[in-house]
Amino acid sequence: MEGIQHRMVNVNGITMHVAEKGQGPVILFLHGFPELWYTWRHQILALSSLGYRTIAPDLRGYGDTEAPPSITSYSCMHIVGDLIALVDSLGVDQVFLVAHDWGAIIGWYLCLFRPDRVKAFVCLSVPFMPRKPMKPVDSMRLFFGDDYYICRFQEPGKIEAEIAHYGTSKVLKRIISSRKPGPPCLPKDNAFGIEPDTPIALPPWFSEEDLSYYTNKFNKKGFTGALNYYRALDLNWELTEPWSGTQVKVAVKFIVGDLDSVYTTPGVKKYVESGGFKGDVPLLDEVVIMEGVGHFINQEKADKINSHILDFFKKF
Repeated sequence: MEGIQHRMVNVNGITMHVAEKGQGPVILFLHGFPELWYTWRHQILALSSLGYRTIAPDLRGYGDTEAPPSITSYSCMHIVGDLIALVDSLGVDQVFLVAHDWGAIIGWYLCLFRPDRVKAFVCLSVPFMPRKPMKPVDSMRLFFGDDYYICRFQEPGKIEAEIAHYGTSKVLKRIISSRKPGPPCLPKDNAFGIEPDTPIALPPWFSEEDLSYYTNKFNKKGFTGALNYYRALDLNWELTEPWSGTQVKVAVKFIVGDLDSVYTTPGVKKYVESGGFKGDVPLLDEVVIMEGVGHFINQEKADKINSHILDFFKKF
């Protein structure tokens, strides 16, 4: 991590922690759940050495960034507001965007609300999800049942208590090492499938040192801020009615692993491959499906993702 600088920035009424390295055109990296700026360590080091200024914040509620207590403080409007304020603080009009998981969802909102601020977007794992007539949590409960992970995350404090019961380190290890196809479900008797005497092996691309960094940050901050993104899904639905049916007018490259729990959730693959995705994102330049790759694609296949990012952004 040598040479990565860390600073605190005041954005949209909160204090945000930002990691950065390099000089040149800005690449803004947005992490997902349950992660941190640290997920982008390989991209920061590689792309900063190739003439880019790499910026990776801890999003609102995560790591060393402030975590407001109210669920309503985690709407897409708040998070995009944080990012616009961050970009403004950098003194640039536009950024290249790279985002994964929840970061990708926020990335789509950023492109939808402020396409003027995004030069091009490399999206990992989560495609654009157009607004549907039914509230999202009701829809997910109907299609996937009460044990669907997003449904299980809704009740404040409940999943936090289950994580505390098993221990942060074991839960993170289970999530990061999982190769189980979607839709992800968390049974009420043992949400994370953790057995007391059964060790969980970390994948080769995620070390004990990496796990320790995540564990220390989540032990310090807790999971509530991160989980509040899921608890604000219905609020986002209410707030985004004005953009219903709107296309995303930003150049996009979408990359996903064929074992990704999002991509293997019913309906997603069909949407990506049938033309629905291209219809909603007309400037979709390329879809890359990486064989034998899971959800945490930017860590599992760091070198390949770095090359994909570089190849795409060089066009602009």
